Amino acid sequence: MTTADISVREDAETVFYLKDEHDHPEGSSTALGFWIYLMSDCLIFAVLFAIYGVLGANYAAGPSPKDLFDLPLVALNTTMLLLSSITYGFAMLTMEKGRVAATQAWLAVTGLFGLAFLSIELYEFHHLIEIGATPQRSAFLSAFFTLVGTHGLHVTFGTIWLVTLMVQVAKHGLIAANRRRLMCLSMFWHFLDVVWIGVFTFVYLTGMLR
Repeated sequence: MTTADISVREDAETVFYLKDEHDHPEGSSTALGFWIYLMSDCLIFAVLFAIYGVLGANYAAGPSPKDLFDLPLVALNTTMLLLSSITYGFAMLTMEKGRVAATQAWLAVTGLFGLAFLSIELYEFHHLIEIGATPQRSAFLSAFFTLVGTHGLHVTFGTIWLVTLMVQVAKHGLIAANRRRLMCLSMFWHFLDVVWIGVFTFVYLTGMLR
């Protein structure tokens, strides 16, 4: 393969990357489709909150939230996620100014806060399972692990998505396609923050008051 052939192939790959998947003005269909996805996620979490509301007080003579929850640790975990939302906001502000390095730096900080959140949550799950508070122990614990674990999976996928976009920004810069993808991730990340505030209030705070 000649140098000219390689150059043509690389140009074709770049055009394929830059070309949007849909023929729409300024990414409007992408934003609409992503909003529809978020609404479907809202339904999933609404169902999980409803299930916890029904089953959350069924302890089967087992431990209750007061026996299990470490509220200061959960508050620290909440702080990690809320700080990640703030740093992602800074990333979006620097993106609007076209500052690639600053955007990447804020995205990296956001990812670190996300990993801190996941680490604390995994520690909490490990501790509960270690003392015998497994999902099979009671309906309360089944609903708890399902709701909190589903949120944790979303944060995991969001962190992977964030790292992927950092690679794309490093490779292609803040082109229109990457800006749109970063905006979609921003909506997703802030959505997870809102859901977690609901979890913190409805599961942890309310549980400690029972």
